[in-house]
Amino acid sequence: MRRFVIAATALAAIGLTGCDKQEAVAVGQPVAQGAHATAQIRTPDGADVGRATATEVAGGLRLTLEVHDLTPGTHGAHVHTVGRCDAPDFASAGGHWNPAGTKHGSMNPQGPHEGDLPNLIVGTGGRGTIGILLPGATMAGLLDTDGSAIVVHAKPDDLMTDPSGNSGARIACGVFTAG
Repeated sequence: MRRFVIAATALAAIGLTGCDKQEAVAVGQPVAQGAHATAQIRTPDGADVGRATATEVAGGLRLTLEVHDLTPGTHGAHVHTVGRCDAPDFASAGGHWNPAGTKHGSMNPQGPHEGDLPNLIVGTGGRGTIGILLPGATMAGLLDTDGSAIVVHAKPDDLMTDPSGNSGARIACGVFTAG
């Protein structure tokens, strides 16, 4: 009988440990009635070339960027600190969203910025998609008093060089709005 009690206690402890691991896996899972924000992405001449969506999830924000009718190739993409996209160069969007004051790039030991995204690969048909979890990001931070924007750049991001990964000119931009 004593062996049974010891075995049952051990199994219960293992079961409880398993519950803790399930909570860790929940990061990135949808949040009931989580907030959403969207951005219509446009070129300097106003052509619609895509959409970005930010959704509140457990532990951060899930960001999806979908583009069409862009030049094929690899493009840097980032969330920027100001919710403005004034043509022709979208400089009004400010720098990268970086509330922690880190360096640029996922390959930078002192990075990345909150708004650093993987490179956007646009195929020969002009379409590309990124889907990423931004751990620790909040909708309140994304939609703060001056808002934020998503910017697509002309060249690939080297994922390391501060402040913008040598990703070149800003070729498309969209302002996030609550939705």
